[in-house]
Amino acid sequence: MKLASKKVKTLGKSKLGLSKKKPLKDALKKSKVKKSETVSESKGITKKSKPKGTELVKNGKPAKKGAKKSHKEELEGLKDIDPEFYDFLKKNDKKLLDFNLLDSDDDDDVEEEDEVKTKKAAEDSEDDEDDEEKYHKPSEDLAVASDESDFEEEDEAASGATQKITLNLLHQWEQQLSQANVSIDIVRKVIQAFNSALASISADGADGGENQPNAAAFKVVGAAAFNGVIQLCVIHLQPAIIKLLGVRPNSSLPLHKHKKWVKVRGCLRYYLTDLIRLVEQVSSPNILGVLLKHLHQMAGMVVPFSALGKTILKRLVVLWATGDETVRVLAFLCILKITRKQQATMLNHVLKAMYLAYVRNSKFVSPNTLPGINFMRRSLVEMFALDLNVTYQHAFLYIRQLAIHLRNAVILKKKDSFQAVYNWQFINSLRLWADLLGASANKPQLQPLVYPLVTIATGVIRLIPTAQYFPLRFHCLQTLISLSKETNTYVPVLPLIVEVLKSNTFNRKHSAVSMKPLQFTCILRLNKGQLAENGFRDEVIEQVCGLLLEYLAHESASLAFSDLVVPTVMAIKSYLKDCRNANYTRKLKQLLEKIQESGRFIEQQRGKSSVNFDIKDAQAVAAWEQQLRLKRTPLDIYYASWLKTHEIKKRRQAAQTDEINADYDVPKLKKLPPKSGVPVRNENGEVELFPSDSEDEGDDGLHVGSDDDDDEVEDEEEVEVEVEQPKAKKAKKEKAEKEKSQPATVEDDYDEAGGAVDIVKDLDLNDW
Repeated sequence: MKLASKKVKTLGKSKLGLSKKKPLKDALKKSKVKKSETVSESKGITKKSKPKGTELVKNGKPAKKGAKKSHKEELEGLKDIDPEFYDFLKKNDKKLLDFNLLDSDDDDDVEEEDEVKTKKAAEDSEDDEDDEEKYHKPSEDLAVASDESDFEEEDEAASGATQKITLNLLHQWEQQLSQANVSIDIVRKVIQAFNSALASISADGADGGENQPNAAAFKVVGAAAFNGVIQLCVIHLQPAIIKLLGVRPNSSLPLHKHKKWVKVRGCLRYYLTDLIRLVEQVSSPNILGVLLKHLHQMAGMVVPFSALGKTILKRLVVLWATGDETVRVLAFLCILKITRKQQATMLNHVLKAMYLAYVRNSKFVSPNTLPGINFMRRSLVEMFALDLNVTYQHAFLYIRQLAIHLRNAVILKKKDSFQAVYNWQFINSLRLWADLLGASANKPQLQPLVYPLVTIATGVIRLIPTAQYFPLRFHCLQTLISLSKETNTYVPVLPLIVEVLKSNTFNRKHSAVSMKPLQFTCILRLNKGQLAENGFRDEVIEQVCGLLLEYLAHESASLAFSDLVVPTVMAIKSYLKDCRNANYTRKLKQLLEKIQESGRFIEQQRGKSSVNFDIKDAQAVAAWEQQLRLKRTPLDIYYASWLKTHEIKKRRQAAQTDEINADYDVPKLKKLPPKSGVPVRNENGEVELFPSDSEDEGDDGLHVGSDDDDDEVEDEEEVEVEVEQPKAKKAKKEKAEKEKSQPATVEDDYDEAGGAVDIVKDLDLNDW
């Protein structure tokens, strides 16, 4: 009887095993006691005839009487805990639930223990056949299955409740969405199918029920079904929602103000969440363009969801700053439309995020990244122009940060403080605020910031006025000239341009020849090798003439033009006296003639009888200048023709740079390494800034200081080169003959690697 009661106890525990997908047969086997086990309860210790233990012992101690009663209570509690399992046992094996046996077990337990104490171990084997009758035997018609069959049954049950997406079903949904009276149920089904499609491509494949409780109602299998669901949503969902809401054409009422908005609010929030999740996972610019166009259509539905709107805008800002060209434009259009819909709550957040993204992604400027940086700057100016009152707070804060960096560099004069100013992020920030102030010149909100911005740009130019930073100087001057033209404000940039011609480094004879034209568009500083080339001086003359022409052409209609250009004319004449380069002399003489001609033209206009107003009358002066601008001055006409020629020349140089390098093998004069015992020092004692990456070994970087020391060093180097040249004439001739006889392979390898070939293909959004 004791074994029977213990058998019931073990089976009660096996119920939990069944709930964990264990077979019923294995659970019932655990309730049996091995035939070879004998129990002696003397001294409360269980003795074993074989190494295997008995089920009557729990944790090395004999089972107590109360254990049987507790098991009876547990089996009776199955009615409340698991009524289905209780009915199963009742139908298949009624003997197991015969609780009367348990009552008799309590009385017989004591007598059985006394009998077991007096029996010997040898008599245990004789009662094996009798013990088998006491064991519980399951019914023969009991269904037993394996673990695999349990999972198969569950999958079949789940698939029975899940509807598989087919192309026919999608076609039916498309027809229903195209009807005039769209049902809310079909919209919800399409959104649920969209969520299931995303779950099918997720990493774990289990995102279907994350957002929507009914997402498991559909199952998307295969690429055709996935593409069909996405195309259905992209093309037909937004018009269907507009029909459902009953939006009239040309209605100015927001979508969330319509009566039926409550019906679609919940499912639409899930859909927008899934849509931006899909945008994050897609890497193809073609597919991203399609999704962003769809998001642009859905922009009006993002307005009621403030938290979701911030998430969407955050992802769009990333695409605007780092995406493909088409993706950048579409992302900006989405940002602009969403922000305009909820400008009061989103504008501050968007302006800050976009400015930080602009600064972060303008750290390096190259011919490849320059178009993207220019696009970000122009589009960010448009965003700042939405509300100038809000923009003033951001502009004041960030311009003040630029001023703090410049102040630290002026006071500390350390390498780190200089690097905080002389970098592309600082220069691009100056350009951004100059463009913004120029775009809002006709409105008074931002005009107080013009003076501090001009002061910062002038301070950056004066910080390290050496020849190696001429490119940075020209970038700052271009920013100041643009700001002066857009805001119609006088900015004294002429002295900053003309003083370049007085530089000792610029007037020094070049010691290296390079056929590659040097352009300052994507560089801020020059290394010593570039300073020694003839291309450096050629580009400086081009920049000086171009900046003088641009600024003076705008000021040529000014009443004070003839007086304004007097210092510039004197500086150019002084340079022409000392210049020995015929090309430079010809360009500057032509520029000087046009300046003097415009000066005489202004004096003639001022001497006419029509100028009868007082010079203090600002309105009369502005009207006279505007009338003269319409007539066009000689310098203005010359600048227009020069600009066309200059642009064509720059494009040609950019296209033929690689061809020039491949066609011509021009020898360069190499410098000898400087002597280790003679260190190069600066007179001013300023620190070394920005170590060079392209200089020869032994040259640690560029030194900030006067140009006199550089003159001495380069003069010594020129002497050494002249002595060395006659000795190496024969060797150079032999080497040149060998190179002519052998085919060149360097250029071919470069072309094969794809470095000089543009392999970018145009992508059509209709291909998807």
